[in-house]
Amino acid sequence: MEEGTSKYPSHCEGTYGDAGDPDPFQWDTREDCEVRQILDRVADKWSLLVIALLDRRVLRFTELKREIDGVSQRMLTVTLRQLERDGLVRRTVHPVVPPRVEYELTPLGGTLHTTIRSLVTWTERHQNEIAAAREAYDAREAAGAS
Repeated sequence: MEEGTSKYPSHCEGTYGDAGDPDPFQWDTREDCEVRQILDRVADKWSLLVIALLDRRVLRFTELKREIDGVSQRMLTVTLRQLERDGLVRRTVHPVVPPRVEYELTPLGGTLHTTIRSLVTWTERHQNEIAAAREAYDAREAAGAS
C-alpha cells in the first residue's frame, strides 16, 4: 500500500449537505479522508502532466521522461505506479528483450483528463491576471521591507 493512502475508503464527515447530497463547497480536510487522498494524488504536478501527455496515446517510460522537464526517474516511476493503483493509468509489459513497457490512460483516467483540460483552459485565460497580481504583491512586499 502506498504511503499516505488507506486500504479502505473512509467515510468523511462534513462533506454532505442537509439533504444528504454532496456539498460542493465543503470537503473533509482530515488526512484520512479518501476524497482528500485522491485529490492530493491527482492534483500533484507530475500526475497532471502524465495524465495530460497520455491523452489518446500510448507512451513508453522513456518518452514520458523526455517530455516532462525536470522529473526524476524515481519520481516518474512512483507517479506512474500511484496512477496505475488508482485505476487511472494502464501499464502494459510486452514480453520482448529488452522489455517494452507502455502506459496509457484507462477510461477512468480519460474522464479525469477532461477535467484537467478545463483547469488548463482556465489557467490560460487568467495567466495575465495572475501575473499582474503576483507583480503587485511582490511590489507591496518590497515596499514593506524597505
